[in-house]
Amino acid sequence: MKFLSRSRRRTLGRLRIVASALLATTVLLFAPGGGAAASKVVVLEIDGAIGVATSDYLSSGIEHAETVNADLIILNMDTPGGLVSSTRDIVKEILGSSIPVVAYVTPAGARADSAGTYILLASHIAAMTPTTHLGAATPVSIGGGDATPDDSSKDEEDESGGGQAEEQSGSAMERKVLNDAIAYIRGLAERYDRNADWAEDAVRTAATLTAREALEQNVIEFIAEDQADLLRQLNGYEVKVQSEILAVATESAEIENFEPNWRNKVLTVISNPEIVLILGMIGLYGLMYEGWNPGAIVPGVVGIICLLIAAYALQILPVNYAGVALIIVGLALMTAEAFAPSFGALGLGGIAAFVFGAIMMFDSGIPGFGISIAFVISIAIVAALLIIWMVSFVLKLRRRGAVSGIDSIIGGIGTAMQDFDGEGKVWLEGEAWSARCPVAIEKDQEVIVTAMDGLTLDVKPAPAGDSSGAQLQT
Repeated sequence: MKFLSRSRRRTLGRLRIVASALLATTVLLFAPGGGAAASKVVVLEIDGAIGVATSDYLSSGIEHAETVNADLIILNMDTPGGLVSSTRDIVKEILGSSIPVVAYVTPAGARADSAGTYILLASHIAAMTPTTHLGAATPVSIGGGDATPDDSSKDEEDESGGGQAEEQSGSAMERKVLNDAIAYIRGLAERYDRNADWAEDAVRTAATLTAREALEQNVIEFIAEDQADLLRQLNGYEVKVQSEILAVATESAEIENFEPNWRNKVLTVISNPEIVLILGMIGLYGLMYEGWNPGAIVPGVVGIICLLIAAYALQILPVNYAGVALIIVGLALMTAEAFAPSFGALGLGGIAAFVFGAIMMFDSGIPGFGISIAFVISIAIVAALLIIWMVSFVLKLRRRGAVSGIDSIIGGIGTAMQDFDGEGKVWLEGEAWSARCPVAIEKDQEVIVTAMDGLTLDVKPAPAGDSSGAQLQT
């Protein structure tokens, strides 16, 4: 009995060890952080001017990150700036995100100018690659130029006297835009305890900073050589997200690059000023061709679609409508050249109006939304070549004379279909005609039409050696 009791005690001891091990394993598996899946990082890209397409893409990306329960969003940026309305939409999305957003100016040589500075300061964490820069956040008016008021304008108003009310009104608007931008960017900087004074200078005096200067002046939190270096530095970093302090976990993180969908890609393409210009031209010429050839259908359908797409794009782009009017006038003048040939006067005037209109149309001063002068000149050269070809073709037709009707028959050269003396048959313009001639005509002899009486032609023998078939006048 004593031996059995000892054996039982030994067995019970072993069972306790196994139970303790199982309990410890269970605690490790279900305790916070124990056995947890690797963190997930969603990477978004801003490359180029910020517009409606960018705003739509960022909104979709943040929504996707929240759907997949991502732990961090990295926003790679290289932008010269963009539209104010789109920038504010992006800032709202970032501020409302439940996931920390890292604005990372990359690659080397990239920039976060103008609108990019607002987005960087709105992000929970700001980082830059060496040899990048940010700043120059002065607001730009649609008509071009910055909205910073000129300090000398007040003195000029006092001295000039005339037109004072108008100048004061313009100056007041400039100050309104500037002060709104200053308050906006200071609020973004103060939200995460960044240098609000420099942020104001970025708006007021278009100040800029390199990556190293931005770190020293408390505008950003990190300088990272690449994405791997950034993730390494961020691991364990605490950040405030919607009034909560979160610790960023990026060790062994799973990286997902979020690509724009087809809608974002289409918006990106049609928001290019050069594409808008081409779409507008195709649309107008398509409708014109449909007007010249009723029932062609395809040109009209394509023209309407292109015009509607161009009209939509004009609603999301900074456009000077005086330029739009000049483009329409230019196209109308070039079209008038085809109907009322003026030996190039209307066509050249239309080309000039088109070129100046295209330049004025997108001359907004907003980075990324201008139009290439070389592109406009190329389009103008193509249009000029078409006008030259059309004028030369019209002149050739005039020299050729009539090709149908009675004017093309009289003076025309035909061929006798038989021997006849008086009346017979001749072949002219693909048809057999009754003819009469005061002299005898042999078969296959060429004759010249001198007159036409109903459907009977008066002819005479063609001069010897004249077999060119060219029209002669008698």
